[in-house]
Amino acid sequence: MCLSANPPAQASDNGGGDRTVEALDAAFDDAFARYAPPGLAVGVIVDGEVRYARTRGELVAGGGQGIDRATLFKIASNSKAMTAALLARLVDQGKLDWTDPVVKHLPDFRMHDAWVTREMQVRDLLIHNSGLGAGAGDLMLWPEPNLFTRADVIRGLRYLKPAYSFRSRYAYDNTLYIVAGEVAAAAGGAPYDVLLRRELFEPLGMSRCQAGEWRRDEAGNVAQPHARGEGGRQVVVRADDEVIPDVPMMAAGGIRCSLDDMLAWVRMWLQPERFGLDADGRPWLSQRQREDAWKTHMPMPLSRRMRDWDDSHFSAYGHGWRLTDVDGTWKVSHTGTLSGMYSAVTLLPQKDTGFVLLINGNADELRTVLTQVLVKHFTRPDDPSLTVAHYAALLAAERAESADVAQSSTPEEARTRASVRDAAGFLGRYRDPWFGEVSICAEGEGVGFRAMKSPKLHGAVMRSGERLLVDWHELGADAQAWLTFTTPATGPARLTMAKVDPEADFSYDYEDLAFERIGDCPAP
Repeated sequence: MCLSANPPAQASDNGGGDRTVEALDAAFDDAFARYAPPGLAVGVIVDGEVRYARTRGELVAGGGQGIDRATLFKIASNSKAMTAALLARLVDQGKLDWTDPVVKHLPDFRMHDAWVTREMQVRDLLIHNSGLGAGAGDLMLWPEPNLFTRADVIRGLRYLKPAYSFRSRYAYDNTLYIVAGEVAAAAGGAPYDVLLRRELFEPLGMSRCQAGEWRRDEAGNVAQPHARGEGGRQVVVRADDEVIPDVPMMAAGGIRCSLDDMLAWVRMWLQPERFGLDADGRPWLSQRQREDAWKTHMPMPLSRRMRDWDDSHFSAYGHGWRLTDVDGTWKVSHTGTLSGMYSAVTLLPQKDTGFVLLINGNADELRTVLTQVLVKHFTRPDDPSLTVAHYAALLAAERAESADVAQSSTPEEARTRASVRDAAGFLGRYRDPWFGEVSICAEGEGVGFRAMKSPKLHGAVMRSGERLLVDWHELGADAQAWLTFTTPATGPARLTMAKVDPEADFSYDYEDLAFERIGDCPAP
């Protein structure tokens, strides 16, 4: 892989800056060598100053255009804190209240249960307590591009059956952040992206951030997402067209920003008295709204890894932020994950420290390891053993343990393409009330599955023993889905789906689909 020149890290001279740069350079180099991402950008804020900022790699692997501090990356779910902060600005301006019923601002909003519809408040949209299962409705957001609109997403919520009682437990969702963005638009009197630029990007000097529809070449310097291809080579996946559309998922995970933009965002949160003032010298957010953003609104599960690695004692969700303790100090953070793009924002408020990672590749382990080393540099600075190699070894041990469990399961059946004759009993068009229409029809010598509103969900129907599954043409094996057809005594035939890999990303929320047959396949 061709790499751009590696520019020197930047540091301030106070407070042991040289030692910090040396340690962070070592971690950056080790992580880059071990995981070889297409591009990586890392920045660290200490005491209100950029103590470290470094980039390496390319916009497109092998393309020769280097990543720099102005390069735009998808920040994915780190968009959520920005949506929450936008709503907080509107609360400060008296345009809404956290306890407002959602239907006050969006009269057509409906959840599956009428009581939940009535009782759901604006604050509930941000804290993953709706009762929906994790990732419910995400198939309306990705894979991208698709033909769903924000109106489709909001309308679809009424058909998603809850998995739990309202406000009873944490389950991560994206769709209600889409609703939150539309509440902001209704209360603020302008589209979400217009409000975001006016209320957040411009006053905070985040001049490169993009939301809504924009043109790739006008913005310039845009990192493209990558995945591993043959031989481990980094290849672009879902490359941007010239026009970047205003996608429905914008408020949940569709914003793009540069490293410098994200460092401005972090600095504002850490030192609001210096960097959180508007043009008139007034606080960009009131103290009350800052406190609400980092307040425990919904308890989260405390993982074994958090206990073992960080000696954590609590885990919770605020307004667009995850909250926990690490080695006796408070941590406020979030990650962002989209196919081919990873981000992380971590704040240690009691140490006046924060850092940002932006990566244009599928890089879960890189993000985990490097974030952990950065945290430990500030929470356990006297322990030189907490290196990239150390945490990579711990992850390898976790994988080995998981592999041992997997090997004890039933071996996978051989898979063959389902024939039209084999599939004669279930060919046809099917419809789900929130996802829309799909067809399961003859394609060449076999059978294909095609979703009308989600073109990437197009694949071959396969037989695996006595079961059927769909193998998508443009998605990885982790996205494969079982197909189960039933014929009730009365009424149309039905189709349900489930992940082949139970550990696959929850955004493949096939289990929420309930199709009914609506007609025959179109004539050839």
